[in-house]
Amino acid sequence: MSELETKVIKLGARRQLEIERRIDAVQLLGLTSVLVPIWLFLADGGLAGFTLNDLVPIGNRLTALVGTSLLLVHLALVARIPWVEKTLGLDKLTSAHKRLGKPLLYLLLLHSVLAIVSYSEISNLSLLLGLGSMVASYWELLLALVSIVLMVVVVISSIRIARKRLSYESWYLIHLVSYVAILSAIPHQLTLGTDFLSQPLMQSWFTLVYVFVFGNLLWFRIFQPILISLGANLKIERVTPDKNNTTSLVIGGRNLKRFDAQAGQFFLVRVLNKKQWWRPHPFSVSNSPGKEIRFTIGNRGDDTALMQKLKVGTRVILEGPFGVFTEAKRTKRHVTLMAAGIGVAPIRALAESLAAEPGDVTIIYRATDVRDAALLHEVERISLERGHKLHVLEGPRGDHGGFLPQDSANTPEHAQLIGLAPHLLDSDIYVCGPASWSNAVKHSVKKLGVAKNQLHIEEFAW
Repeated sequence: MSELETKVIKLGARRQLEIERRIDAVQLLGLTSVLVPIWLFLADGGLAGFTLNDLVPIGNRLTALVGTSLLLVHLALVARIPWVEKTLGLDKLTSAHKRLGKPLLYLLLLHSVLAIVSYSEISNLSLLLGLGSMVASYWELLLALVSIVLMVVVVISSIRIARKRLSYESWYLIHLVSYVAILSAIPHQLTLGTDFLSQPLMQSWFTLVYVFVFGNLLWFRIFQPILISLGANLKIERVTPDKNNTTSLVIGGRNLKRFDAQAGQFFLVRVLNKKQWWRPHPFSVSNSPGKEIRFTIGNRGDDTALMQKLKVGTRVILEGPFGVFTEAKRTKRHVTLMAAGIGVAPIRALAESLAAEPGDVTIIYRATDVRDAALLHEVERISLERGHKLHVLEGPRGDHGGFLPQDSANTPEHAQLIGLAPHLLDSDIYVCGPASWSNAVKHSVKKLGVAKNQLHIEEFAW
């Protein structure tokens, strides 16, 4: 029996339905976590005898309940909960986390304004004096005010324009402030939260969700990576320079199978030296994980330059593996793998590990100069050994903004793409490279009418 035949039962429409059901279940859980507090509020008579005079105090209570629920969802999205991450993928979870940031901040700002207005009306004070009185009377509200200010800073740092100006390290440091902001908001909920204090069911619900979110956050983001990595005695075993200003780091240790890494996934790598121990960096695995784990890293001018100069024997902590850019998302017999730049790392790993017969896999590797293309010799060897079809497209990208080399701009890219990969319309398509290049590929694939669930993109962006 061939390698593909052992996996054929996992392909097809039934497999796609299983994937979609898991995604729906996770999304429904997130929606439920917001709806339950609203239902408890209404069940307790929150709108009983409602008049226009109650609009501000009721709005204050509802924005507090929904805002707190969304804040916990916001945290859960980046808590690295394995069964959630394996369903949606860390890239989609992080993207959802970013998209939720602004609406969440607006909702919490609205809650703050309604709280000030409500307090000022009861105390017969102006809004400014009401705010001063609140802060002076309750230290918990002073912390809540600090929390809002910190959240504004974090959201501003996450805006695309700001991210372009900030280094990854600066952005990461600022983002850690979000945890301080959340912790600063908790005291006023415990001492002044009307619904939290007066409703036992509401109190039990939020206590349960807080414990769940923070428990997962602490375990999967801090304690588990440290304990497993130290237990495996992870160290850099080899540092090998490659083409296109890249370097491969090979990580060795005891029983690396415990990480259960798959080709196409990535880890957050934390190097335990004086300069880099405090922040991790995401790197895709560039081999089929087994007795060792290899990362091929491009020099992008930040910490990646330092990582290319690491010494053999340096200890590391690995957090992960993460991502659904794997065969687990595959539903088709044919597969098209597309890479540009350092995006070749996970594509190379997939090319080696995919269950396939000769001719089932097509690889498209765009490189500015084939003489300086990272891992090209390995991709060529794997393609020859396994019968994959390999197309290496050489040349710089043109001003037309497409994904193919400049000299191919006379023919529509989607037409050229179907010529390179005749089975594209009935393939799973894995794309990895710079964000602008991946978006250009996505645009061409969309023109061909390829179903959305057939396209899997892993972008090298933060």
